[in-house]
Amino acid sequence: MTIAKFQGGDAVTMCSREIADLVGSRHDKVKQSIERLAARIDNNGKQVIDLPPLGEYLDSLGRPATEYLVNKRDSFVVVAQLCPEFTAALVDRWQALEEQADRPMTQAEITAANANHLVAVERQQREQQVALERIETRVASVEQVRYLDSRPAGFESMTTIRERISLRHGMPQWVINAVMRDIPGAPLPFAMVRSKHADDGAQPYPIWPTADITRRFDRFAAECTFVTAERATHPDIQQGRFKLRERNPA
Repeated sequence: MTIAKFQGGDAVTMCSREIADLVGSRHDKVKQSIERLAARIDNNGKQVIDLPPLGEYLDSLGRPATEYLVNKRDSFVVVAQLCPEFTAALVDRWQALEEQADRPMTQAEITAANANHLVAVERQQREQQVALERIETRVASVEQVRYLDSRPAGFESMTTIRERISLRHGMPQWVINAVMRDIPGAPLPFAMVRSKHADDGAQPYPIWPTADITRRFDRFAAECTFVTAERATHPDIQQGRFKLRERNPA
């Protein structure tokens, strides 16, 4: 159960992990279904459901992860999409949630809620400190960045990286972007290349060593776990499964 505080009053929500448990589905599949339904438009031109707010929890390995906090109406839509025969179980669960939300919290529950809040605040502070250190490192590197008039051999732009790595590993561009920019070890550009169309407002673009990028993505692919023949997961990619082509050993 999740009881979330929103402006304008208290609202009982059901987390996407609990929906997954109710219907016997994987949590990542439930999250994907929620996102698809939120992107769908009905005959009246409205979203089928609103994209729910995100909550945080620690996964089985103690790593921060996210879940959706779904309101009552939208949870019925999600369950009906996933597994209609579990609607009765959902009704029973909502009744239990609402009855529990109506009664005052016991002292033990208040203590546990305060402890959980303190842990979440401390984790958020740690994450902010790590992010700040990364930004400071990148700023220091940017201050020393070199500018070139042309791209030397053996280097490539982000556009070329996306095209080449997509062909090499079969992974989508959003994963390539994450590996290059977001996840730990994201490579800094070797240099910035001035555009030949600078007079028309074109901006310099970054380049990276081709060999280094190849090694980074080969290592990333080797760290992935295949869940189907063409779908994989990686510990640093929180969005769930993504397309990946398994490379034949050389």
